[in-house]
Amino acid sequence: MPTIKIPPVLRSSTGGEREIAVDGESVREVLEALAARHPATRNQLFGEDGELNRYVNVYLNDEDVRVLKGLETPVAADDTVVILPAMAGGALAPHARH
Repeated sequence: MPTIKIPPVLRSSTGGEREIAVDGESVREVLEALAARHPATRNQLFGEDGELNRYVNVYLNDEDVRVLKGLETPVAADDTVVILPAMAGGALAPHARH
């Protein structure tokens, strides 16, 4: 059963779980299974069009799924799917400025 690694920013939506094993044969099926189990993650992962939100990066065994077959990338039982929200910003925190 594939394992999804949950980033800290999504853990409040998964009851604090860091890793979740779900059924699925593609990245889409695995993420849909996560969203079915933890509905609060759906809007964080998917846009209204059913595709990944542009600020969400998903990796299958350290490979960005966008350079593979996207959400249709096949997933094996021993695979790991990692969700990484893109980081944004650029301004330093006030205490970090010199």
